[in-house]
Amino acid sequence: MVIKVFLASSSGSTAIKKKQQDVVGFLEALKVDYAQLDIACNEENRMWMRQNVPEEKKPANGIPLPPQIFNEESYCGDYDTFFDAKEDNLVYSFLGLPPPPGSKEAVQADKADIVENGTHAEETNAEGNLDDSIEVPVEERNGDAHSKEELAQAADEEDEGEGGEEEEGEVAEGETADDEATEEETAGDEAPAEEEEAVEETDEVTEDTQAHAEEEEEQEEEELRQLEEEEEAEVQEEEEEDLEETQEEEAE
Repeated sequence: MVIKVFLASSSGSTAIKKKQQDVVGFLEALKVDYAQLDIACNEENRMWMRQNVPEEKKPANGIPLPPQIFNEESYCGDYDTFFDAKEDNLVYSFLGLPPPPGSKEAVQADKADIVENGTHAEETNAEGNLDDSIEVPVEERNGDAHSKEELAQAADEEDEGEGGEEEEGEVAEGETADDEATEEETAGDEAPAEEEEAVEETDEVTEDTQAHAEEEEEQEEEELRQLEEEEEAEVQEEEEEDLEETQEEEAE
């Protein structure tokens, strides 16, 4: 199975270039075999990509933007779905590939299988039954493992220690109550100031984050708008060329 990544080598959008680099760089880091198919210099690649992206995955104008990812003829997704899979450690599932042993995704799959089956893999034998060869301590197999002498000795020790423990417990409880009261008073004085500082810091971080996110979103929307205009201009130019050729043929 070959992973196909449809890219635009001459895209004027920095946002699209960055997304393409992210996808390619991550696939190379995972050592996944893939093929880059350029839609900017190859009209067949462009048409194949547009025709094979599912309708429900296309944007409102019907023109899907790169990068678009396929496993042979099967559609995997665009950059956004790829990014979500990467965040969830599910890239191999996204690509339709089995995760290599020892990878985070393989470990997650093993854990999910353990939870689903209700038993650990190392506790079962080849037939899927619990392995009787696992040794169980004698104390766990026999509820009466302790001898009568040990039980009697433990009971005597408990009786001897009860008198002293009661007195010590009363003194300790009084000291603990005083300490707790002092801590509560101190915490009551410090809490309002800490809460005010935390609220101020949170508000500042939230405002900075929102402003930065809005700037990035505006920039990306502008770049995508420019690319869509370029795409539409190319389509219109192709239609005009086809019309001119038809007119020439009719004139001949």
